[in-house]
Amino acid sequence: MKELTPRQTQLIKSIVEEYTQTAEPVGSDVLEKKYNLGVSPATIRNEMAGLTRTGFLKQPHASAGRVPTPKAIKLYIDQIMDERKLTVAQEVAAKDRVVSAKGDFDGLMHETTRALAEATRSLAVAMTEDGGVWHSGYANILSVSEFYNIDVTTQVLLLLEQVQRMHELFFDLPRWEDPVEVLFGEDLGWPNFEPVAVVACKFSCPRGSGSLGVIGSARLDYPYIKPIVRYFGNLLTQVSENA
Repeated sequence: MKELTPRQTQLIKSIVEEYTQTAEPVGSDVLEKKYNLGVSPATIRNEMAGLTRTGFLKQPHASAGRVPTPKAIKLYIDQIMDERKLTVAQEVAAKDRVVSAKGDFDGLMHETTRALAEATRSLAVAMTEDGGVWHSGYANILSVSEFYNIDVTTQVLLLLEQVQRMHELFFDLPRWEDPVEVLFGEDLGWPNFEPVAVVACKFSCPRGSGSLGVIGSARLDYPYIKPIVRYFGNLLTQVSENA
């Protein structure tokens, strides 16, 4: 694949961040006015057309702007975005919640998923290799426009009841090349999962290996979500080792 130019990289960054905020296709006029790209709308349109041909963008309707594909969001996550560090207060609050439940593994997992759901305003899910499943924050997805589609919401909620499918998602599908993995419904090929994304990490516990993460729209706030999922996963490992 031909290497992207700095302008193309900046354009992808701007489109991903604008789309994350608005959930609307991004047009050249908005990019020119809001993101100070230093080029004309016509040049931006030409670049967007090229990025569409190479699979980084797609155009939902002929007259609409573009939206980023999983390919573009992955590039953004892996190479472009700056992760936001958790504040000391956030770290202390998370640690207090998790440590307070140590000694009772089931209680530990319930409290961890509740705390993660509250911290990310997403649906938090955890699973161990032996089939234990915990989740919290179902109402959080209902405020996100992608989940106004009842078919999408139904499929996500059904997933929580399907242990074999959950195991496939958290243990069989990911390659786990990164400590925190980002999976896109569009890549999974599951019906009505196209708008969905999962951010998850592995952790160690008395039951062996586990996975912890959040489920939300593909417009998740990755600069915040990715480090906080990592932090909660590390906390679970530490608490389990010291239990």
